[in-house]
Amino acid sequence: MEQTLYEKVGGQEAIEKVVDYFYSELVLKDETVSHFFEHTDMGKQRRHQAKFISFALGGPNQYSGKSMAKAHANMNIQPKHFDAIAKHLHDALAHFNVEEPDIDQALSKVESLRNDIQYK
Repeated sequence: MEQTLYEKVGGQEAIEKVVDYFYSELVLKDETVSHFFEHTDMGKQRRHQAKFISFALGGPNQYSGKSMAKAHANMNIQPKHFDAIAKHLHDALAHFNVEEPDIDQALSKVESLRNDIQYK
């Protein structure tokens, strides 16, 4: 039986490490997107993001947050912001030795949400 991408990357514990690196080392150090998180409870944000990414990678559906459109309402996220976040996710997954075809698969799921996130 073929492994899900969630299993291939190492499950919940590995995803939590990716999410921590994603925010700590990439997103929050990037002036083009860090301002979106100035008034955000980052502990809560990391937990939501780990659940969302786990689900997006074929893991258990633990995500119970707002819809993507509602979560990004009134943020006016532009293509450059979306692209920066997608690149940071790519780099975070690569940092933890996720193979490029698997990263591409994960990013295609993220890309499918572009219209729910941008210009809201």
